[in-house]
Amino acid sequence: MKNRIIYLVIACIATINTQAQSGKTKEVKADKQYDKFAYVDAIKTYERIFAKGYKSQEMLQKLGDSYYFKADLDNAAKWYGELFNFTQEVAPEYYYRYSQSLKAIKDYKKADEMLAKFNQKSGNDLRAKLAASQKDYLAKIKKNSGRYTLENAGINTKYSDYGSAFYNNKVVFTSARDTGGLGHRKHAWTGESFTNLYSADMVSEGALSTPVKFGANLNSKVNESTPAFTKDGKTIYFTRNNYLDHKKGKDSKKTTLLKIYKATLDGDKWTNVTELPFDNDQYDVAHPALSPDEKTLYFASNMPGTLGQSDLYKVAINADGTYGTPINLGNVINTEGRETFPMVTSEGELYFSSDGHPGLGGLDIFVSKAEKDGSYKDVLNVGEPLNSSHDDFGFLINEKTRLGYVTSNRDGGVGGDDIYKFKETKKIEYTCEQLLAGIVTDKETGLPLSNVKITLSDSNYKMVKEVVTDNEGKFYCGAVDCQSKYYIKTDKKDYNTTETPTITANESGKTFVPIELEKPVKVVKVNDDLFKAFGIKIIYFDLDKSFIRADAAVELAKILDVLEQNPTMEIDVRSHTDCRQTAKYNMELSDRRAKSTIAWLVEKGINKSRLTGRGYGESQLVNNCACEPTNKSTCTEEQHQANRRSEFIITKL
Repeated sequence: MKNRIIYLVIACIATINTQAQSGKTKEVKADKQYDKFAYVDAIKTYERIFAKGYKSQEMLQKLGDSYYFKADLDNAAKWYGELFNFTQEVAPEYYYRYSQSLKAIKDYKKADEMLAKFNQKSGNDLRAKLAASQKDYLAKIKKNSGRYTLENAGINTKYSDYGSAFYNNKVVFTSARDTGGLGHRKHAWTGESFTNLYSADMVSEGALSTPVKFGANLNSKVNESTPAFTKDGKTIYFTRNNYLDHKKGKDSKKTTLLKIYKATLDGDKWTNVTELPFDNDQYDVAHPALSPDEKTLYFASNMPGTLGQSDLYKVAINADGTYGTPINLGNVINTEGRETFPMVTSEGELYFSSDGHPGLGGLDIFVSKAEKDGSYKDVLNVGEPLNSSHDDFGFLINEKTRLGYVTSNRDGGVGGDDIYKFKETKKIEYTCEQLLAGIVTDKETGLPLSNVKITLSDSNYKMVKEVVTDNEGKFYCGAVDCQSKYYIKTDKKDYNTTETPTITANESGKTFVPIELEKPVKVVKVNDDLFKAFGIKIIYFDLDKSFIRADAAVELAKILDVLEQNPTMEIDVRSHTDCRQTAKYNMELSDRRAKSTIAWLVEKGINKSRLTGRGYGESQLVNNCACEPTNKSTCTEEQHQANRRSEFIITKL
C-alpha cells in the first residue's frame, strides 16, 4: 500500500525511542525528509550513503521504517536484516516489524523466532500474548483458506488503487491515477498524485466498467479515500486530509492528519461537506463504515485511549443527526499494532485489517462476529487467497451474491495497490461444534446393549454428561468442543467397565464412537486362540531376534495367568516370522522364538508337559508381504512387524 493515508501511522512513527548517532550531512537531510514523511526521497538518500559505507543504527531503523510504512515489506526485511546485523540492541517494536517483514518473503521460521523474542521483550504487549497463545496460527489460517476465488478486478493502473464501497450499482474506490495537468501536485511520501474518488459500474459477475471520477465537489487538492454511503445513496462519509473550505488544518507538529467528512446529495451534486464532531486536528480519524441499520458508524483512529498505532471505534448516529461518544471496540479486536478498514454485515460480522493479530504478513483481513451483547469473543484470519504475505485490506462483500472486492499490494499486481474481485464459496465457521454419539454392542455376539450407563468426561476427567443407551444400543451426548479429548466410560451389570478415549475433529460435524463390551467370564473350547478369547495382544519380536521383549513379557504374563487359573489347560505355541531372509532361515528363527516363549512360561512355573510349540517361518503370513524368491519386499516395517508373532492355541481343557 503506497498511499498510506490509510495506515494512520503519521502520529505513531516517532513513538519509538532510538539513540541518535552522528552522521554525515546527507543523513541529516534524509532524517528531515523522514520526519516530513517524504519517504521516497529519504530512501534514496539513505541507500546512497549506505552504498558508500556510512551506516548507523538510527539510519538503518529509519531506512527499514521507510519501506515498512510504504508497505514494501520485501525491502523492509532487507534493511531490518541489516539493522539486526548491525545491532540487536533495539526497541522491542523492531523485532515485531522485522517479523512482519520476514513473513512477506515467507521466511516464517525466522519470523516466528523474531516474534518469540518480541514476546520476551514485550510480555505485556497484546500482540506478544496473541503470538504466544496462537503458536499454531498457520494451521488455523490454513483451515480457513480456500473459501474464495480471486482475480484482478480489471480497473487497476500502475498507481495505487484501493478501498472500495458499493453505491447503487457502482463501486466507488480510491485512486492516485490522476496525472493530468502540468501543475498537478505529487505527494512527497509516495511520489504519486494525491488520491481522488472514482467509480465504475458493476456488470456481470462483479466485473467493472471503465472508471470515471466520482463526486467533483468531494475531490480536492489533498487526499480523499474510503467512502461509505447510506442505502438511499443521499449521504456519503469519506476520509480526507484535514482540509475544508480551502483551508488546511495541522496538528501541533505542523502535520496535516486525517478526518472523516460527511456530504449530502442535492440533485446530482454533493453539497454541505462537513467534518464530524469527533474529528480533531491532533489525531487521525479515518475509514468510515456504516452498520446495516445505519445507526452506528465504525472507523479507525489513533485518538487518546487508542491501544495501538490505530484502533477500531464505533459511534452512535442519533435520530436527530447528532453523534454519541466514540467507543473503542476493545482488546479482543484492537492490539498495539494497526487495526483499520472496518466493514460490518447484517449478521453482525466485523471484517477489518490488522498487522497485530497473527497472520501471513503485513496487513491481513480478519473477521469477528458480535455476541448478543455486542461484544466480540474470537477473531479469525479469513485465510488465503484473500490474505497473502503482503498487505491485504479493504474487504467489501455483497451479502446476497457473496461477490466482493479486496485490495492488496501482493506480487503480480499492476500497481502499488490493486483491487481484486472475489467470490466467497464457503462461509467461515465462527464456532466449531461436534455432536458426540455412539453405539454399544456385545463384543462376542455383536448385538446392541441397552441401558448401558455412559459417563462423558473431559480431558481432565471432569464429568460433562451422563446418558444411557437406548433399545438399539445407541447413545447421544450432544454438542462438545472440537479438537478436544474426551473419555467415555461404560457401566453395565455382567460386563467389564470400560473407558474409551476419543478426540473430536477440528471442524464442525459428528463424532461417532462404537464401543464393544465384554463379559468378565469367558467360555473357551479346544482350538480357540487365547489371543482372541482374552483380548491378549500378539507377542511381537524384533527383526532377526528370538528373545522376549519387555512389551511381549507383559502379554505373556496374561497367558501365564490364564494357565495358572486353569491348571488342566494345555496350549500350542505357534511362532511366525516375516518374509525377509530365506525360508529355511526363517523356519529356524521362528522355531527358536517358539522355544523362547515356552521357556519363559516354564521358567515362571508352568509344567513343560502342558506346552507344545513349533515355528512356522514365513509360511503363514497375515498380509501380502511375501519376498520369495528375492528376499526383498516393498512392505513397510509396520507391515513386516505384523508377521513376526506368536499365537496360543488351546489343545486341551
